[in-house]
Amino acid sequence: MKLLKRIFKIISTLIGLLVITVLIILGIDSYNTSYLKIKNNNYASNDSYLITNVNVVPMNQDTILVNKMVYIKDGIIEKVADNIDIKDVEIVDAKNKFLTPGLIDMHVHVWDKYELGLYLSNGVTAVRNVWGTPMHLRLKKKINDDKLLSPLFYTSGPKLTGPEFIGDDNLQLTNIEEAKAKIISYKERGYDFIKTYNGLTKELFDAILEQAKVSNIDVVSHPSKKVSFAYHFNPQIKSIEHAEDIYQQPLDYTLDTLKLAEVVNTYAKSNQGVFCPTLTVFNNIYQMLIDDDILSSEQLNFMNPLIKKVDSKAQFDRWHNTKLRDSSIVTSIKNQHDFHLKIIKDFNDAGISIICGTDAGIGVTVPGYSIHKELAFYKEAGLTNYEAIKAATINASKTHTIMNNMGSVEIGKLANLLLVKNNPLQDLATLQKPLAVFVKGRQIKRSHLNSFEEKSKNRNNLIATAVRYAENLIIEK
Repeated sequence: MKLLKRIFKIISTLIGLLVITVLIILGIDSYNTSYLKIKNNNYASNDSYLITNVNVVPMNQDTILVNKMVYIKDGIIEKVADNIDIKDVEIVDAKNKFLTPGLIDMHVHVWDKYELGLYLSNGVTAVRNVWGTPMHLRLKKKINDDKLLSPLFYTSGPKLTGPEFIGDDNLQLTNIEEAKAKIISYKERGYDFIKTYNGLTKELFDAILEQAKVSNIDVVSHPSKKVSFAYHFNPQIKSIEHAEDIYQQPLDYTLDTLKLAEVVNTYAKSNQGVFCPTLTVFNNIYQMLIDDDILSSEQLNFMNPLIKKVDSKAQFDRWHNTKLRDSSIVTSIKNQHDFHLKIIKDFNDAGISIICGTDAGIGVTVPGYSIHKELAFYKEAGLTNYEAIKAATINASKTHTIMNNMGSVEIGKLANLLLVKNNPLQDLATLQKPLAVFVKGRQIKRSHLNSFEEKSKNRNNLIATAVRYAENLIIEK
């Protein structure tokens, strides 16, 4: 009995030490990102401004409103006019620069708070996180409670798949009752969307869509190969993800332009008019194939260290080894990427709403910076600058009702704005380094945005990230 008591005491002590260690690690990580706390930044306390001498890029129409004033009151765009007479408000002289809506990345994977600063630095003022964990619910609450300088944050629940699709990053559903119970639970706990993934059978998918409608929660869908692609044309599914899934499923791994025309026609006539292509993450496969040193590249210094050590390396090794076995994979991937550009152009020409998503936060797709690559691909595909920027502003904002209050510079919208040097309808690259970012009316100048980047570079929070991921496995799995 004494031996058992001693063993129990030792185990209890070890568990206690482990808990204390974990709390210290998470506390240090929180302290290191305290530069994002609104209370620690005096400039962030103000959410009312009068912006003068500014050229407005409204994005609800293809035009420039020259030499305007914009009045922001309590984080909302109150007025846009030639002249606004307001007393007792801080004035921002734009000096003939350009004011655009903040960018929205509709397909990201967020791993830590540092990434929030990276998104802001790159002009991203809202993100849709599509692999939710308990950490994201806490993060969302802090952002909604105005405690953090951050893009507006929306998150799906865990990725839902079928019993055969094994992986610790997915939730394997086994029956209809479980599927419905998860939808109810995710809605009650505060997740904004349901994310469906490859591997869902028709029975499970039907149960998800039925319960999502009852629970009044939108669905975002990575297509499942267990059902036809056209099955995803359901009004409860607000966007379909990934251009490569067009190639893999309805085109049956062929670069067939005639089949593509049929897909475009069917898609355009369906109730599903929104597509999130995520061109950047696929193109990064090609980048890994042609650059053996990509893991040591400068931009990878901004990737979460756990993801860089585990996922980035695993993906690089996978494609590097594939290339060693068959060098033709390099040309095949490049040809497929080029075909993705045609998919985007044809979809856009058919009136299908393209929304901008990067799949940032996995592989070598870096948060924040990647949205500018994505927009550049849209332009390369043949979209105008206006059409490309629409994908990351007004189109994105229309996807979900809860995001309708952003995406354009007009009265009544949230003051999620970018002040940029040049006219983005002529110079897309000007969006890469905004002179200032406004989030809910709070102005963040370039000097602060640069500091956000520096603080996230080569960060040392691998263990803290692993702890949060372990929490996800314990709670969600």
